[in-house]
Amino acid sequence: MSSIGGTGIGMGLYAAVSNPAQIASQPEEAAEKRHHLKNGKGFTNPWDSYMEFGFWELVVKGIWWRKITGQWNDPDTTPPTVPVRTPTFLPTRTTPKLRATWLGHACYYIEFPSGFRVLFDPVFEDCCAPITIKSLKRYTPPPCEIEDLPIVDAVVISHNHYDHLSYPTIQRLQKKFPEAHFFAPLGNKVWFEKSGVKNVTELDWWESRHVSLGEKKGAADDEVSVASNGGRKEEGITATIHALPCQHVSARTPFDKCKTLWASWSVESGGAKVFFAGDTGYRTVPPSIPSDVDDYSPTYAHLPICPAFSQIGLHRGPFDLGLIPIGAYEPRALFSNVHANPKDAVNIFKDTKCRRALGMHWGTWVLTEEEINITSGNFKMRWCSLTKLSFIRAYKVIHLH
Repeated sequence: MSSIGGTGIGMGLYAAVSNPAQIASQPEEAAEKRHHLKNGKGFTNPWDSYMEFGFWELVVKGIWWRKITGQWNDPDTTPPTVPVRTPTFLPTRTTPKLRATWLGHACYYIEFPSGFRVLFDPVFEDCCAPITIKSLKRYTPPPCEIEDLPIVDAVVISHNHYDHLSYPTIQRLQKKFPEAHFFAPLGNKVWFEKSGVKNVTELDWWESRHVSLGEKKGAADDEVSVASNGGRKEEGITATIHALPCQHVSARTPFDKCKTLWASWSVESGGAKVFFAGDTGYRTVPPSIPSDVDDYSPTYAHLPICPAFSQIGLHRGPFDLGLIPIGAYEPRALFSNVHANPKDAVNIFKDTKCRRALGMHWGTWVLTEEEINITSGNFKMRWCSLTKLSFIRAYKVIHLH
C-alpha cells in the first residue's frame, strides 16, 4: 500500500457527467482517428513502435510450445513474495493531500483532496481468467475487500483483459456503490450494460468528461448538492476525466481481439492530477534481438518509441502522480509491444511529465517469466538519474509533502 498524503467515508453521491465547458488541447492528428480500423469494426495501434504478433506466433509458439518443451521459466512464488498491509481508510472525505492505495496488480484507490474517490482497474478475484486456471491464481491476496472500501465515486477501466476487468468484481461494486459511475474505453459500454451497470460512459482517446457529485440524480453542474459528513457542509465536488492513448490490445475471447478500445487515463480534481497508464508497451523489441542482450544499449537506440506519452505530457501534464506498469514483460520478444519493463516505465514517467510515480502490474499473478523481485527492483533509477522518491515501489507506505 502506498500513500501520497486521506480517504473518505461519506454519502453515496450521484455523478452527473457532462461535456467539459472548455475542450482541452490535443495533438493535431488526434482528429484523424488513425487508431480506428477503416472498416469500423475495431482498433489498432497506429505507431511504428508497435509490431503485431499473431495468435500462432504469440500464444502457440511463444507460450504453449515453450511450456511444453520446458523452455518457459516459471518465477518463484514461494512466500514471502510481496508484503501485504491492510489499508487504513480515513473516516471523512477531508484530506489535505493526494492519497494512493495499491490494491494489487493494476488496481489503485485514489483519494483526491477535493473529496473525489476513484478506483482504477479493480479485480478482487482469485483467478484472472474466465474459468479457474491454476497457473493464473493469485500468489498475493488483496489487502482488503470491496466491502472495506468506504466510498467510490468513479470506477475507471483501462481495457477488457481479465486481469483488468472482472465481472464478479463489477457486480460487487454495483451492489456496494450503486451510484458509482463507470468509465471505459470506446466499445465497452455494451458489456457493462449487459452486466447490469446503468451509470457508464465510454470514451475515445483524447475525449473528456466533467463530473459533478450531487445528491440528486441528473443535477446540473450549478445545482450540485452538498453532502454532510459529521455535520460539516462541504462544497460540491467536481472532477475532469480524460481518456488517453496507450499501446496495447483488447480481448475477452479468442475471437474479439481489438474489437474494443484500450486507454490510459488522467483524472483532475481539486487541483490534483493523476495519470493512470493502464496496460501498455513503449517500444517493440523484435525477436531478432537475443534475450540476454540489453535492448536499451546504443546498438538498439533506433527502435521506435511510442509518441503518445510525450503528447500526453504536452497536452495533459504535468501530473502530480503517475501510476505506471512495470511487470509482465519477459520474454521481451513476445511482450514488449504491449507490456512495459522497468526501463520503459521510467521513460513513460518522464515523457508524461509526472512529478512522482508508483509502479503497478506486478506482484499478483504469474503472467510472464520475469522473477518477482527483479520486477520490484530499483526501476533502473541510476540509469535514468531519478531520485528514489520519484519512482516508488508500491508496497511501501510513503507520504509526500
